[in-house]
Amino acid sequence: MQDHQEESKFHDNMRQSIEMLRAVINGETYEVAASNFGVSRTAVERRIKSVAIQLTQAVGVDGLKEEGAAFVRRLRLHRDAILVALKDFEPRVHVGTRAARVLSVTEVAQGAVRIKGRTSRTWHDLALYHTLFATGLRPLEIARLEVRDYLLADGSVRRESELRAEAAINGKPRPLYFSNSRLDEALTAYLQERFRCGHGLKEPESYRGLDPGSRVFLSSSGEAYKILPNNDAPGQDRHVCRALLEIYRKLFRYAELKGLSAQSARLTLISRMYERGADEDQVGVILGIGERSAVRELLPRPRPTLAEILDELV
Repeated sequence: MQDHQEESKFHDNMRQSIEMLRAVINGETYEVAASNFGVSRTAVERRIKSVAIQLTQAVGVDGLKEEGAAFVRRLRLHRDAILVALKDFEPRVHVGTRAARVLSVTEVAQGAVRIKGRTSRTWHDLALYHTLFATGLRPLEIARLEVRDYLLADGSVRRESELRAEAAINGKPRPLYFSNSRLDEALTAYLQERFRCGHGLKEPESYRGLDPGSRVFLSSSGEAYKILPNNDAPGQDRHVCRALLEIYRKLFRYAELKGLSAQSARLTLISRMYERGADEDQVGVILGIGERSAVRELLPRPRPTLAEILDELV
């Protein structure tokens, strides 16, 4: 009975997602579609991209590759082909398995060792790597981090911080925790290097001598990584930090871990939170996802069987 209900719910959600896709490729903005369907803008974007990717995998869309399905401009350019493909599209539960996966603690550590042995900016790159797994932030959000987000004025780590609204992709502040010893080690060493190189300095008696409003991660020349409007999303208030994305691609190659990506780092964080008893709401708060269903689509929370629940219950 439960399996039937879940499958029915899946198909209902998929039908709505397909309607969202139709609306957006016909010219509606994410904001308008969100208002019409009573969901968040982020949910609309995520769901239409998911449908588009599944469509390219299951049916195929003339002229559109799977990687192009992530960009609304390309979806609109292939509107007619998408509408044709939708006629033959029969969504199946669990179609389009993620390439991203949950990594073990050992794998994450192994990746760090390999990166350390291969990169020329050891502490900068290790800090970038561990920030993904420790915070669940997206690369663009990491690019926007400032020294004051990580440090208190006395130079100690700001364990319970906040991702500022202007740094968050969805424009909403959310809790940000810096409570990972590997990240602390890498960031401490990297910030010391920054200070020695004279990058982003201010009063020496506070914030470890760094300008609190400067970005945490700087280029080798001490410049902030450029964040520019995303030309693949015309008409949308979207930005991208291509330089940092390229660095992450390099680090993922160095780490030599199957399925490693920014998304797999987020899935790994979700899995660790579940292991410690977190629910979908708590995961959503950390990742900036407002809907429990969206969290479940990323990584369903493990559910024990009735037999396991009732075994020696009293």
